[in-house]
Amino acid sequence: MRSLKLRFAAAVLVAGASIGVYAAVTAATATARPSRAATASGPSVKRFNLNGYVINADYSLGRNTGNTFQQTYKSKTVHGVPIAGPNVGVKFPVEDYVAMPIGNHEVYVAWLDTKTKALLDVFVMNFATHVVFDYAPGSLHPESSGTITVVHKGSSPLP
Repeated sequence: MRSLKLRFAAAVLVAGASIGVYAAVTAATATARPSRAATASGPSVKRFNLNGYVINADYSLGRNTGNTFQQTYKSKTVHGVPIAGPNVGVKFPVEDYVAMPIGNHEVYVAWLDTKTKALLDVFVMNFATHVVFDYAPGSLHPESSGTITVVHKGSSPLP
């Protein structure tokens, strides 16, 4: 009988603690400020214009390890040029791009073939931590990561 009372008391304590944690999380969530991208109507899909930006992406992990690419953005196009590493001398064409702010100091950028609009490369750039994640389809291991440096700022302030 004593064992049953002890188990019942333990169950009551666990349930009370769970309710307390739930109440604390709910209160914290209710008072937290929503991100700039999230609004009452949902997340934003507004585009970000990188016109005038020149960004160096220096890769230390993945497919592009050892390469640094300079990305020069215009209002609708981008040109990536290898400036250090094994790909120096390789010529890449000018491509179209779409950029969207996805968080504080973060931009999602997709490079598209100018004729077919096929997806060529995707980046997530964090301008606070200077980290870049890159996914370039077309191989078994298309992922890369490294750091970014803003060489020249464009006319739009970074999100």
